[in-house]
Amino acid sequence: MKNNIRSALVNLLANTLGNVLVFFLPKKAARLKHEGLTVIMKDHKLSFGDRLMRRAILKKVEKRNNPSQLSKLHDNYWINQGHVFFSATENELQENHLPRTQFIFDTLKNKISESQTPVKTLVEIGSGNGIVLDYLSNHFNTIENFVGIDLSEIQTEKNNEKYKDNTRLKFVADDGFEWFKKQGHDNMILVTFRGVLEYFTEEKLQDFFNYLGTLKNILIVTIEPICANHNLEKQKASQVYGAERSFSHNYPHLLKKSGFKIWHHSKHKEEGFPHFMSFNGASN
Repeated sequence: MKNNIRSALVNLLANTLGNVLVFFLPKKAARLKHEGLTVIMKDHKLSFGDRLMRRAILKKVEKRNNPSQLSKLHDNYWINQGHVFFSATENELQENHLPRTQFIFDTLKNKISESQTPVKTLVEIGSGNGIVLDYLSNHFNTIENFVGIDLSEIQTEKNNEKYKDNTRLKFVADDGFEWFKKQGHDNMILVTFRGVLEYFTEEKLQDFFNYLGTLKNILIVTIEPICANHNLEKQKASQVYGAERSFSHNYPHLLKKSGFKIWHHSKHKEEGFPHFMSFNGASN
């Protein structure tokens, strides 16, 4: 009850005082937009007024029904502040999140062994600090090339230096969809881990899956958060949700529309989070 009251009060202040601050402080609002508004870390030096402005900006873009602009604000965050987030969450990723996801990578390994055509390249979009891609390179010995794509140039440089002794790894600063349009080919695996495609608009994500569907022998594993109230059986359309105002997508539906067959789908509630983590495996 207390959390609901607090949330309602903050929303009220964002819709009133937050909008007033955005109007009278346009330069500060522009700076917040440029730096990105996705995640507020504990050590971010944002005043209470800045936080209200952040909420007001996100809500205004959402009300305008402009998902592309909302996605752009998220891109700005990962370009400009992604390296800060990855550094702060490194231990949690390695100690908690990776061990909980091993089951789907074990399933993926079985799918690879069943394939008559060898898969030589695994690509992770949103590779962050590189821990997941390094883990996968040790988990899949038959795959020759591992490519990590991330919007953060700073983090990409760090990763290429940190993992320079692992010659099977390569990190690239790029938009994942744009990279695939230039470098995509048959016999590849796509992996996303804990929140990447949630920043794609539904239109962009469907276009991405459609493109992948034109290639042969593509395997996909997505581990993405979805809104706890998103009924995937009844609600096919994506929806904006949560404090970040990211997109809760119906991944099985979008993958099937692009001609993929689903070989795994499950969702798991995470304690302390207002969402489910959706695990999806598909191939064409």
